[in-house]
Amino acid sequence: MTRILAISGSLRERSYNRALLRAAEELAPAGVEIEEFDLSPIPFYDGDLEAAGDPDPVVELRAAVAEADALLIATPEYNRGTSGVLKNAIDWLSRPALASVLRWKPVAVMGASTGRGGTRRAQQQVRDALLFPGAIVLEEPEVALPVAWEHFDEDGRLVDEKTRDSIRGLLEGLVAAPRAQQRVEAA
Repeated sequence: MTRILAISGSLRERSYNRALLRAAEELAPAGVEIEEFDLSPIPFYDGDLEAAGDPDPVVELRAAVAEADALLIATPEYNRGTSGVLKNAIDWLSRPALASVLRWKPVAVMGASTGRGGTRRAQQQVRDALLFPGAIVLEEPEVALPVAWEHFDEDGRLVDEKTRDSIRGLLEGLVAAPRAQQRVEAA
């Protein structure tokens, strides 16, 4: 069984990005379990807070990432960038420097937006933020969904077949990534 931890950079219950994660759960290949982690309890990163001892929600997030075989991140795009909620979570996860739970962790990034850019800028910011802690970030296939309301039904179900196929491909790449890394480490 491959365990993928899913994280949405949007806190809204009916966000298109959370809907993308639900679609990923539905489309996951056999033997893959996807579990969403709620970022709403994570406090703002603060070095003083960290020095006093990681808050329980941060400890839970790190443990969930450590136990997962891979991460699937769905980012919204706000003002041409990722959400503060998601960037904050990555900042917490990047600690301690050079010993982060993100090191060697396969990560796939996708996103949906109501604008025409389809979260491409936000996804690039997320990829850049994941470089320092040493995550292995998939570059393809791209899942950047513009004008999101056109691709979901009234119940928030992804009905666009092209996007569903892209998510399937992204999940297949994510599932294959840990195996590729294990081969590198074994050599």
